[in-house]
Amino acid sequence: MLGIEYPIFLGGMAHVARATLVAAVSEAGGIGIIGSGGMPPEVLEREIAEVRKLTGKPFGVNLMLMDPNLPEQVEVVTRARVPLVTTGAGSPAKYMDALKGAGMKVFPVVPAVSLAVRMEKYGADGVVAEGMESGGHIGTVTTMALVPQVVDAVRIPVVAAGGIADGRGMAAALALGAEGVQVGTRFVASEEAPVHPNYKQAILKAKERDTIVTGRTLGRPVRCLVNKLTKTLARYEAEGRDPEEFESLAVGGLRRAVYDGDLETGSLMAGQISGLVREIKPVREIIEEMVRGAREILRRGVDF
Repeated sequence: MLGIEYPIFLGGMAHVARATLVAAVSEAGGIGIIGSGGMPPEVLEREIAEVRKLTGKPFGVNLMLMDPNLPEQVEVVTRARVPLVTTGAGSPAKYMDALKGAGMKVFPVVPAVSLAVRMEKYGADGVVAEGMESGGHIGTVTTMALVPQVVDAVRIPVVAAGGIADGRGMAAALALGAEGVQVGTRFVASEEAPVHPNYKQAILKAKERDTIVTGRTLGRPVRCLVNKLTKTLARYEAEGRDPEEFESLAVGGLRRAVYDGDLETGSLMAGQISGLVREIKPVREIIEEMVRGAREILRRGVDF
């Protein structure tokens, strides 16, 4: 459907999934996806142009549906006719006709079966079923439980996301019925990821219990590595502080992490799979190892 060699999506991470990383994933056989969250439309236009300079292979754009620039961003991607659009933080129903009319494939990110079913009715070409193990904005169901239920509920392709960083995770997702995987945290710790070295090292140092989810009571759960910021946010939430007080502390946190390498007051968004990430590697090596590992496992099978 997408004209790619391997069924591997780059997670559309805001401030992280920029041209260099996007192009590297596409060049290595997967599909890079620009994270447009927080991007003014003119910046998104430049990022798309830059990706096209770096690769002639398919790529996509992730649209955050809560972004105040969304209408203008939709205009940019429809003019540019990018091959793939993924969406997050809501329903893209309002924009589906425009996106599909421009010849783009649309894969909404869904945290629940009911939303996946609704997206199929609206004409989505596929869905990304994302479990709560993921970094950043998450749902409440684990990947292991969510993916097979979504697969059973829809007839369109399902891409699994959340807790996938190597060939074992990819093989598991395919065994659950997914036709591909979306990877975020593992690519943050890649050579091509345009993030501060402190951020990458924090992922390398993390263990399986070093992430925390804040914002659940506000209806906006986010998973990050534990640090001073997340501990304070968790305390504010437990104390029932005013949501505006919570938001004022959190605003700009991802920028501080990505660009400044602020390990204390930055939002170091990362998934629970961080504990499995032990070294920074080129994107191509990450993808080749993932594909090779998955093929070996699936070829070997299990003899009961």
